[in-house]
Amino acid sequence: MDKLIIEATRSSPALEFDAETGRLSIKGESYPENAAAFYAPVFAWLKEFLAGLASGAAVQVDLQILYLNSSSTKVMLNFLDLLEQAAQSGASVTVNWHYDPDNEAILECGQDLSEELEAVMFNMVGQTGNLS
Repeated sequence: MDKLIIEATRSSPALEFDAETGRLSIKGESYPENAAAFYAPVFAWLKEFLAGLASGAAVQVDLQILYLNSSSTKVMLNFLDLLEQAAQSGASVTVNWHYDPDNEAILECGQDLSEELEAVMFNMVGQTGNLS
């Protein structure tokens, strides 16, 4: 399965998904004009990747989000829901939510999203300095 790499733009995050290593990374701001259209290939890749996971396979997701608009927040919920389903099916899924402690909105967003998960290991990772 090919890597999925999408370069960041002013309104969309950088994505780097590597099936071989089981590492998924989303970094930056997310407020594309049409979040569903932007994330459609991401979900297609993710569904194929998760369908091919062996039981017990490890998946690490690093989310370094600086800003999410409301439509991107809904997309993130759907993204995490797919990871939750994989974890409930036997995959070992870890999500690291990287945030600047001075950015209360993103801290609270991560906390809210983590409450939706039971089987996924969700880590809040506070980092000072430039996260971009």
